[in-house]
Amino acid sequence: MCDAPTHSVLDGSRLPLVLILLDGARADVFDAPFARGELGHLAQLRSEGGLHTITTVFPSVTGPAYAPFLTGRYPGPAGLPGLRWYDRAHTRCRLPPHCRSYLGAEMRHMDRDLDRDARTVFELAPSRFTAMSMIARGARGRSQMGRNPRLLWHLARTHWRGDARAWFAIDDLAVRAARARIAEHEPAVSFVALLALDKCSHASGHASPDAQRAVVALDECVGALRADLERAGTWDRTHLWIASDHGHSPVSAHDDLAGAIRDAGHRVIAHPWVFTPRADVAVMVSGNAMAHVYLDPAERDRRWWPALRDRWASFADRLVERDAIDLAILPHGVNRVEVRARSRGAAFIERQRNRLAYRPDTGDPLGLGELPPLDAVECHEAALPGSYPDALVQIASLAAAPRSGDIIVSAAHGWDLRARYEPIPHVSTHGALIREHMLVPLLTNRPLGNRPRRTADVMPSALRLLGIPAPGILDGRSFV
Repeated sequence: MCDAPTHSVLDGSRLPLVLILLDGARADVFDAPFARGELGHLAQLRSEGGLHTITTVFPSVTGPAYAPFLTGRYPGPAGLPGLRWYDRAHTRCRLPPHCRSYLGAEMRHMDRDLDRDARTVFELAPSRFTAMSMIARGARGRSQMGRNPRLLWHLARTHWRGDARAWFAIDDLAVRAARARIAEHEPAVSFVALLALDKCSHASGHASPDAQRAVVALDECVGALRADLERAGTWDRTHLWIASDHGHSPVSAHDDLAGAIRDAGHRVIAHPWVFTPRADVAVMVSGNAMAHVYLDPAERDRRWWPALRDRWASFADRLVERDAIDLAILPHGVNRVEVRARSRGAAFIERQRNRLAYRPDTGDPLGLGELPPLDAVECHEAALPGSYPDALVQIASLAAAPRSGDIIVSAAHGWDLRARYEPIPHVSTHGALIREHMLVPLLTNRPLGNRPRRTADVMPSALRLLGIPAPGILDGRSFV
């Protein structure tokens, strides 16, 4: 089914939005080029609008971290706890091995795995276009690019060949498709994901020549798109926002987390070898700097840490002692979660209605000191200067999510948690709660009315531009 052709879907009170997601861009990605007087089109946007630093979500990984942009929701509670996860309840993954990986053919399940109550901007907008988004619910036919079988086969082949530079051609294809669609139909919302920067960062580093080439390509894309809109006389009423889903940090060592747990005597489910009979642990790595660890996966009902402690206490202790593990997160219930670090002790995050308190116990692993119950904005302000931006909200959100692991781990600086089976050997990683992964840019062509804080603020802001009421409760707040 294709959208009916139209040349104007917006009335005079609604402003079209073009959102470009530069996948894998760290918050400082533009700093050095701007200082050298480069990236003229992006620099012009900054002078006319602004460049902001905002926080992404945990896990800070492609796919789940698209959810806040498109739904205004954090990914864990919305049904996407990671790039890989284990379906303990067997409600989504009904057949063995009852686990999900959105790398490859199972990416097609992401729209259905997303909570039905998490309405996407594509479902709500009067018209839409999306290119290369892993979440595209509400966009069908010619209003989306990236889901037809021939292109999916090409994407899978490119990924598994490990050819990072081949993603430049895919980005170019997405940009050309978006420019054509915007020129012909002027969608209310256009979302374009550019992936080459992330792939090249994994392969050769976030500051490598290939990664910088991806930033230059973005500048050229913006220049061409602006010229199109100026010729059409629509630039002055178009909002153009450029953001990212996660940052990057260098990897100096890889920890085979699943292999280490297997070597300790456990039967482990982990990708790509997921058919393990009588498994007692499932290890689901994302990014590759975070992982969900599911204990006794044959148990269909989730049990909180107090019910698991007797059998698994020493297991958790050994996890925390690994050099690769920075934080271990143990959910005690929907409203209480324990955070541990090897040399910094343990603390608790406790939910009291719509507020979160932070209580050091044997130490202060997040480095925040004791905090009274704070609302979402106060939590953001308290954690932003530290090593783990927005950690209180993101940990509490993911730990309480029904599909999350019994233990959630965030990798230490310089480490990731998957030593084998990557088509591109990672020299840079993401997924964790650390600053380099959690802080991302937001570049806009117009000044904003309010301060943006989180990637989850983008979707409610888009709805405000379009004059669309928010669908229920959103995790973000409009900055328009």
